Order: sequence, then C-alpha cells, then structure tokens
Amino acid sequence: MKPLTSRPPFYWRLRPFIYRLEGSRCSVCGHFHPLNRVVCRRCGSRTLERERLNNAGRLVNYTVVHQAQEGFEKTTPYLVGWVEMDDGTNLVGQLTDCDPQDLKVGMTIEMVVRKLRVDGDSNLIVYGVKFRPLVQR
Repeated sequence: MKPLTSRPPFYWRLRPFIYRLEGSRCSVCGHFHPLNRVVCRRCGSRTLERERLNNAGRLVNYTVVHQAQEGFEKTTPYLVGWVEMDDGTNLVGQLTDCDPQDLKVGMTIEMVVRKLRVDGDSNLIVYGVKFRPLVQR
C-alpha cells in the first residue's frame, strides 16, 4: 500500500490561499505572501495585512505539459499559465475549461476551484485553484 503523500497540516495552512487566493500583503513593500506571515520575506517588515486577491487576471504566457510531475501523470497533457492578477501579483497555475488554441496572451482569465489530483491509494481528492478564460455572465 502506497503511503499518503499529502501532508494535511501543510494543506490546512494553505487552505485560505488554495480555495480563495487569500494571504498576507506587506504594507511596506507590497509583496503578497500566500501564507499568513508575521514577517515579510522580502523586506523584513512586521506590518502585514490579510488580503484576498481579485478573482480575475491577465494571461501573460502559457505552455502545454506533456511529461507531468509525479502525481499528475494521468492528467497529461495539461495547460499551465503565468497569470498577472489585477493588482500586479504574479501566479503560476493550471489552466482549465479551454483548449490551447483558445488561449491568447493578454486575455482575461478568472480563478476557479477544481480537482487537482487524486492522492495515493487512499483516493484522497485534492482541490485547488485553477484558471480559465473569463466566462461572460
């Protein structure tokens, strides 16, 4: 039996970011941290504010992954994109609900929560943030 590779305490701490793009922003240098922090990793300031990133951003670049890292082998090929959020924060994440020919650099994309993978023999489903082209409502 293959052991569970997910570390529940790690995912528990990342939960606000994984599901809501919520973290800490330094009031001095403006750096965004996905985890709640006491000290800014960039400038050392202790003035950090809780912040939730906007759900929309701009696609800076993307690629199609054909040789996946461990745990994602069954999902190949998949898309990964570099996203600049509306506030200037840069994120890298998986793209979903689209084909590569539908993507254009500079297009508006939005955050969605989707299944990332099934972990280990326990079949624990891991969910998290992915991005898709903006759906007009």
